[in-house]
Amino acid sequence: MANSLPERIALEITKRIQGGELPPESHLSTQKLADDFDVSRSPIREAMQLLADRGVLEQRPNRGYFVKRGIRMPKGAADMALHSDAPEIYYRFAEEWLEGALPQEISEQFLRARYTLTRAQASEFLARAANEGWVERKEGYGWRLVEIADIPEVLAQIYRFRSVIEPAALLQPGFALNRQAIDLHRRVMEGLLEGAIERWPAARLLDSGIDFHEDLAKMSGNPFFHQSVVRVNRVRRLIDYRMVIDRERFYIQARDHLEMLDLLERGRNRECSQLMQKHLGDGVARKSFIHSQLEQKLG
Repeated sequence: MANSLPERIALEITKRIQGGELPPESHLSTQKLADDFDVSRSPIREAMQLLADRGVLEQRPNRGYFVKRGIRMPKGAADMALHSDAPEIYYRFAEEWLEGALPQEISEQFLRARYTLTRAQASEFLARAANEGWVERKEGYGWRLVEIADIPEVLAQIYRFRSVIEPAALLQPGFALNRQAIDLHRRVMEGLLEGAIERWPAARLLDSGIDFHEDLAKMSGNPFFHQSVVRVNRVRRLIDYRMVIDRERFYIQARDHLEMLDLLERGRNRECSQLMQKHLGDGVARKSFIHSQLEQKLG
């Protein structure tokens, strides 16, 4: 399970290799990666050693680490979203909840036995699921899973909620541009339109949009807007990351995001808020396509 910081960094480096950002023979700069991930060089070195042990990187004496030739993603894997923000076993737990494969009432001991977890891991999983809103503690002993009768409707509800919260966040009196975040997202969106949409793995594409929206909500200056968007995105991840993605929609998304950045930089927050509402409304309109995907997967 990718719990440790070096493991998470190793996973992100692997995504960059798979997405073509780090082609074969690329040299990995320890300091640059430390700057990218906002960490010290120590976990970066540990992550690169992990990847060298797995045959992804090659360590050359006195020269550092290089991407090995012959790294390939399995056929079709680029369009399947891989989980990265929690241990894979947690997503198995979530998958079985979404598929209705679990009893409505569960206990910590049930999780430990079903997924071979330690007491601490089971407690952590339940706490995370409760924070995401799909598990709730019973009065007394045990836990209750929230019933999901119509997953596409849940996705539509998420987008309807976001279409209220996110446009309002842009109009808050404490809204302040974060120049570093603006510049970062502009580079990402321009890179997507220049070809990364076709190269990046699905999880990285999904994360690019999630990060954009969460950062804009954070600029509101009101932590409750940001916390609300982060929380609802955790549930969205559980569903979105299960599907084959439609890469065409990322072209529309990236263009919308760039237009929003332009409006914010010119101080035209109200127009940006209106565009955000339309942008998220279009997400609701895509639910019929998502519905067919989910029916095929769950049927």
